[in-house]
Amino acid sequence: MFNSLITRVNPLKMSLRFTSKVIPLFDRVLVQRVKPEAKTTGGIYIPQKSQETLNEGVVIATGPGATDRQTGKLIPMAVKPGDRVLLPNYGGNTVNINKEEFILYRDTDLLAKLQ
Repeated sequence: MFNSLITRVNPLKMSLRFTSKVIPLFDRVLVQRVKPEAKTTGGIYIPQKSQETLNEGVVIATGPGATDRQTGKLIPMAVKPGDRVLLPNYGGNTVNINKEEFILYRDTDLLAKLQ
């Protein structure tokens, strides 16, 4: 179900035009949550109240990475734009850009990268 949702709706293409001016700082990651399907395979529409929130998102933009305090070297990011990630239930900062909702997380707050 999740794979078919990602192939039909590509939030990365839709959101790049809105977020081209937003570049997260340090080890921050800008994520757009994947929206659940509003229609079943049989053609029945699911009411918005009955839809569950998915803990899956697409990385829209990333910062350059965190700086190691002892050595001063840059720690590279674990994700890149376009990656699908597993999100925590709580946390992150909600950001609204041009009526689109995004969430800003630290790189270490993301739970997993999905393939």
